[in-house]
Amino acid sequence: MQKLNFPEYSFRFKNSENRTMVFDEIRKKFVVLTPEEWVRLHVVQFLLKEHTYPKGLINVEKQLKLNNTTKRYDVVVYNKDGSVFMIVECKAPSVPITQHTFDQIARYNLALDAQYLMVTNGLEHYFCQMDFENRRYVFLKNVPNPNK
Repeated sequence: MQKLNFPEYSFRFKNSENRTMVFDEIRKKFVVLTPEEWVRLHVVQFLLKEHTYPKGLINVEKQLKLNNTTKRYDVVVYNKDGSVFMIVECKAPSVPITQHTFDQIARYNLALDAQYLMVTNGLEHYFCQMDFENRRYVFLKNVPNPNK
């Protein structure tokens, strides 16, 4: 897989039915290794190891009801009270981050009401804080600290 703009992390791999599988420690199972999954796994390790987000407050690849349709978010980080702290939208490294990507995560946030957003393709990372009063997001230099 492609080298990403994250620190190097160790992952467990196996082959199954001619497909490479990688262990996801949040879902506690092996999943098919795709370029987007590679980014998602790195994001989770980045949040756990570089920013000490608690593993128990991170959720990966769950369904979300949005305007009578079912979508799947990539990563959600919760606050200790169960509210959503941050949503992360992951794209494959070959997928450029565009306004469409920000529109997608903003739609998800209509249902999740997160304080922060992160968008990444593994090469470029964008961090935003929601300004609900003015209905916009403010770009940040780094991932928000959940301990503040």
